[in-house]
Amino acid sequence: MKFNLIKKLVGLVVILMATATFAQTTKYKTMIQMNNYTGKEAYVVISLINPKGQYEKTLGVLGTDNEWYNTLKEWHKFNSKKKEKLNGITGASVAGGARATRVIEFDTAKLNKGYKLRFESAVETQKYVAKDAEVALNSSDLDNKAGIKGSVYIKAVRFIKVQ
Repeated sequence: MKFNLIKKLVGLVVILMATATFAQTTKYKTMIQMNNYTGKEAYVVISLINPKGQYEKTLGVLGTDNEWYNTLKEWHKFNSKKKEKLNGITGASVAGGARATRVIEFDTAKLNKGYKLRFESAVETQKYVAKDAEVALNSSDLDNKAGIKGSVYIKAVRFIKVQ
């Protein structure tokens, strides 16, 4: 009797671990087109924002020198508390007029649930922009070939779903 109970509990634990470990994710390639501006290269962070407007996760960082992360003020407050590991999601900063691509990955269950993607940017000795671009995390907005418009350093962001 005890053996059957233990066997069932082990089976249940294995099933629970498998479903937790293999949460389905969705990937999009983002193409960020910068406006023509003069000055240093921009640091840009791509964040997942929850329905309450709070930072939930960092999806990408353009700019590898963590000495300058504090210039991305709102994200830096979040990142200082959460202390996310940024390995594998960072890349080079991006100059005025240039383009950058970044593959982002998020939990598929967050699609069409009120979440947003926020693109925050900063350029040394220039203006910091908390919401240089922002888009609802829903299929229709992400699959729109026209993409979204930025406001200051970012001219536009386009998304391509990665299979």
